[in-house]
Amino acid sequence: MRPDRTVLALAVAAALALPPAVMAQQPAPAQQAPAQKDQGKGGLAAADRKFVMEAARGGLAEVELGKLAAEKGSADAVKQFGKRMADDHAKAAAELKDFADKKGMTLPTDLDPKHKQLRDRLAKLTGADFDRAYANEMVKDHKKDVADFKREAKGAKDPDLKAWAGKTLPTLEDHLKAAQDMQAQVKSAPRAAR
Repeated sequence: MRPDRTVLALAVAAALALPPAVMAQQPAPAQQAPAQKDQGKGGLAAADRKFVMEAARGGLAEVELGKLAAEKGSADAVKQFGKRMADDHAKAAAELKDFADKKGMTLPTDLDPKHKQLRDRLAKLTGADFDRAYANEMVKDHKKDVADFKREAKGAKDPDLKAWAGKTLPTLEDHLKAAQDMQAQVKSAPRAAR
């Protein structure tokens, strides 16, 4: 036999000679890394990837709807809130994009169908009708955002994502309070004549 075959034969023979109890202590490949089993692109767990994509879509919508509110709002509170949403969510989107780039993820750059439909519906409204509809959407959306970010700040598998969600959460909680204040202000405005 050649020397390299001799070494291989000895290694196989040695492995076969181990008692079954020693072999049983060796974890199977699937047992070695259970945390990696549900991780995909960039090493992110599926739930973390889903959160990142939803946060990106929601952020795009907040920016676009905020710009719409700053232009179309009839109440100062709506215009100011819209501008703040556009500014704050653009900043958060840039931070999320940096994170996603490091993880090899490509984030959406355009509104998804659900948010396009909402934008188009709001764009058809004017005056107090627009203000009320926008305020109602912002309260509903920010309640969901706060819940999602709280969950991710506590349970994200990726430590950087967990930290970002935790850092962003107080801003979203402030947005929710501001949206509720705006909603209360525009609630009693007279409806447009039909």
